[in-house]
Amino acid sequence: MGKILLKNFRIVDESNDFFGSIFIENNIVKKVVNDTHNVPDADITIDGRGFGSSAALMPAFIDLHAHFREPGFPHKETLESAALAAVAGGFTTVVCMANTNPVTDTAEKARALKARNDALGLIDLYPVLSLTKNMEGRELSEIKNLSIKEMSAAGVLMLSEDGKDVEDDNLFIAAMEEAKRLGVPVSCHCDLGGENDATRRAIELGKKAGGHIHIAHVSTKEAADFIRITKQSLPANSGFTLTCEATPHHIGATEEDAHRMGEKTFGRVNPSLRSEADRQAIIAALHDGTIDAIATDHAPHSEADKAAGSPGFTGLETAFAVCHSHLADAGLQRLSALMSANPARILGLQDRGRIAEGLRADLVMVDTVATWKVEPEQFKSRGKCSPFAGKELRGKVLMTLNGGKIV
Repeated sequence: MGKILLKNFRIVDESNDFFGSIFIENNIVKKVVNDTHNVPDADITIDGRGFGSSAALMPAFIDLHAHFREPGFPHKETLESAALAAVAGGFTTVVCMANTNPVTDTAEKARALKARNDALGLIDLYPVLSLTKNMEGRELSEIKNLSIKEMSAAGVLMLSEDGKDVEDDNLFIAAMEEAKRLGVPVSCHCDLGGENDATRRAIELGKKAGGHIHIAHVSTKEAADFIRITKQSLPANSGFTLTCEATPHHIGATEEDAHRMGEKTFGRVNPSLRSEADRQAIIAALHDGTIDAIATDHAPHSEADKAAGSPGFTGLETAFAVCHSHLADAGLQRLSALMSANPARILGLQDRGRIAEGLRADLVMVDTVATWKVEPEQFKSRGKCSPFAGKELRGKVLMTLNGGKIV
């Protein structure tokens, strides 16, 4: 795209909120200034005044938890449709779960998936490796034989058994120990035996193994309270790191939406949509820092699959607007921390998630006051099931740049 100047914009990340300009060269933010003086000439200039005073530039969003369905389920989603949905939603970095067909349980499979995505040139994809071979819970996957260098070459920044968890405690601990050796977090979906008990189990086993445990899609007050107490009581040098995420649908929807959609069909998701009290508890935990990040758990299905009871919603294209609508009191800086800076830290990505000179030019332009009606038939994703269908949301993604390229 050459040299790009984005001028006269409100610029917001986790620690900044000011009006200024960003100069991009060679995929990198070369200069950030609070005026338009002393900025080099550019091949492309985009003037924020043309988008109105409600336009803002933020770091592009980073999704810690998505299902892209490839290989194996192209009727649900393809890499192309998923990547288009991601950039439409302002995401340029996405972590993809391993519950594909075949299961992503080797570095070779992860490399192949990442290479196919990279050829599209839209987003950065980081495949997850499963903890056990074929997600069968009997023996460790290839993680036991991989080096840190091999993991890095495959683009693997996280391990997970997805919603299956690992039933055998000793095998679960062994997998966590391998993750610690490899320097990556284990995403624990905590579906086995119910979220609350499974969250306690994952954390207690994680303490024994050490390393980094990341609790996926926290949705209940009890789980959030337990995570809060655990974080507050952890010794400084415990060798154990605990982070967690919440989804937009648990921030903006409740069990009433599931009932309206059909609890066993189109309204089904794991974990289930909860009570209003749980929803408010999740929002409070996002405000006070108990919950570190927002992740979509983008889980597209065909209409026939949803009618047959497949769990999951399509979430990439509505995530910002849902969160902006329901977390407006927290402000854009806090939202940027939850959707960009903190996910980058969890993954160990130091070159993105904030706006600063020398970092990747991964940016999203949003309109902070625009309202729009969610019409799933307009989604780029092949999955059209959303609890926000027909609802009016506040906040709209206008443009996404990945490494300085308008995507």
